Amino acid sequence: MDVLRCRGLRKEFGGQAVLDSLDLTVAEHQVVALIGASGSGKSTLLRCVNLLEELHDGTIELDGEEISAPGVDPDKVRRRIGMVFQAYNLFPHLSVLDNVTLAPRRVHRRARVEAEAHARELLDRMGLGAKADAFPDRLSGGQQQRVAIVRALANSPRLLLLDEVTSALDPELVGEVLTMIRDLKADGLTMVLATHEMSFARDVADQVCFLDGGRVLEAGPPQQVLGQPTRPRTQQFLSRIIEAGRL
Repeated sequence: MDVLRCRGLRKEFGGQAVLDSLDLTVAEHQVVALIGASGSGKSTLLRCVNLLEELHDGTIELDGEEISAPGVDPDKVRRRIGMVFQAYNLFPHLSVLDNVTLAPRRVHRRARVEAEAHARELLDRMGLGAKADAFPDRLSGGQQQRVAIVRALANSPRLLLLDEVTSALDPELVGEVLTMIRDLKADGLTMVLATHEMSFARDVADQVCFLDGGRVLEAGPPQQVLGQPTRPRTQQFLSRIIEAGRL
């Protein structure tokens, strides 16, 4: 079953297309990595899927239901989609446990005892159990980003969107976040991630999509797109990545 289907997506800013007739399909349990230069449309695509941006054209389906149709309640859709941003976006005045349980209690109306039990289980599993009562400013950047991912998981999302979740981290902290994402893949969670970590995309993704000019210019298994790209623009992009020592 396809969890996500995007057809003919078009999004403009200031009259300029950031997404231009973009198509994307994500099957259940699949991990899709979006790669491409800055400005290619990766983050905009994720924000459109989570209904944080309004489309100018095209359709988005989640489990066969069109979520981009007029009149759809975006808050109800977002209960089924988890999203983690480049910045951690944790509430500094709340403990880790309160950050993780806020949405389950306020949005999903779960009892505090139930929400906290589930949150502690997730935190323990992700190696953060000892940090449940800590505040975000007492955590490293890697720990804060992992808490942000746990917060997204607390709502048991059907689809998890990850937008350059390692870009704000020091290189030595990147590994712990990537390990966590590998564990989620092993669990069968369906994910779409925008990343500049080419080696990670090669190792963890089932499909890599190269975006250019707001379109998916080339898509396929990592070994094909990253190892033997067929489009000249993909080849040019990856050659620069290789020269920079990032692949």
